[in-house]
Amino acid sequence: MVIHVVNARDSLWQIANYYRVSVKEIMDVNGMKNPNQLVIGQALVIPIEDNFYTVKYGDTFWEISKRYNVTLQDLLSVNNIENANEIYPGMVLTIPRKIRPTISVNGYIYLLGEESGPIVEKASKYLTYLSPFAYLIKEDGTLQTITDIPVIKVAKTKKVIPLMSITNFSSTALGANLAHIVLSNPQIIERLLSNIITIMKEKGYLGLNVDFENVLPADRELYNSFLQRTVDRLHPEGFSVSTALAPKASGAQTGTLYEAHDYAAHGKIVDFVVFMTYEWRWRKGPPQSISPLNEIIRVLNYAVTVIPRDKIFFGFQIYARDWLIPHVAGQEAETFSPQEAMRRAVKYGTIIKYDKTTQSPFFQYKDSQGRLHEVWFEDARSAQAKFDTVKSYKLKGISYWALGYPFPQNWALLEDNFIITK
Repeated sequence: MVIHVVNARDSLWQIANYYRVSVKEIMDVNGMKNPNQLVIGQALVIPIEDNFYTVKYGDTFWEISKRYNVTLQDLLSVNNIENANEIYPGMVLTIPRKIRPTISVNGYIYLLGEESGPIVEKASKYLTYLSPFAYLIKEDGTLQTITDIPVIKVAKTKKVIPLMSITNFSSTALGANLAHIVLSNPQIIERLLSNIITIMKEKGYLGLNVDFENVLPADRELYNSFLQRTVDRLHPEGFSVSTALAPKASGAQTGTLYEAHDYAAHGKIVDFVVFMTYEWRWRKGPPQSISPLNEIIRVLNYAVTVIPRDKIFFGFQIYARDWLIPHVAGQEAETFSPQEAMRRAVKYGTIIKYDKTTQSPFFQYKDSQGRLHEVWFEDARSAQAKFDTVKSYKLKGISYWALGYPFPQNWALLEDNFIITK
């Protein structure tokens, strides 16, 4: 795969001819409906089927290396070329293949019930784990159930490991007090763990993912003790234990979202951790990159000093946000898929821009009522930047929030960059 950014003179036919692929192949991998609907700044994934290129008049090695997203040094080396000026039409070049490391991939899904089955089936070839979200813990150690049987059934038939996800918060409650009541009572903890094990055995879960958020800072050690007790109970039963962690750039970072999440303790106690490296800009705040890579790198630079790299999952959001601007405090942005973001860009004939600091695409448009909007989303460039980060930090894998938002470019590039553990 290579990535092509559309300019003002491009047509899909010209792009296909340039890369020697068909228009249909480009449309399929990018989820396009109309070959005539391109916008300036749009990033297209180009499916290169072979690894050879025949030099044409006017070509240079530098231009060819840029076209196929490889380094000039690698292009010259694989073709045993010592002089970069010795190029001629008709020369057949080998394009070096990417080295694909092996990673694990988790996908959260909160769209449950019968409608979730096809979503999981479509994504299953790219998944190691599936985490239906989520069982809400209760003050007495019981759990509020979810309709997860359809997705567990699909996961198992597709050789995807189902992870039971538990949480302490809901759409109406942050969960700090609920977490305190449970974490501070050993009897409730034992009852909760017994109920978890019962559900896991009944439904066929093979691991547990704990997503406790807004835990009171004073309950930090209680949370660590709970995780150790959870591992002590679940490991003998053959179940893995993982946690979801808020993204922080130092152990001293303050705030209810961060302080009780003890990176070093989680790295020591549980089997792996999922970093929630998204939502830097929530839906009721002003417009900004949802998962800015510069901020994620700050988190990783700290995390790898206290957590083994082979226990870290990079959190990747696959949704877009549309804000009305100027932003009014408390006004909620609309959330939808990257595919819908592209549909709106095409509909309103906008120009897509790319913020190099955050490695995020965005655009503005005026709707039929004359209101100005700003959309931040993910595209092939931002996905590739995240994949390059996972490789450079040698992380265990990637965790998606959340399945159900169409983003075909992501899956094509994921498979092009990695071998996925099944």
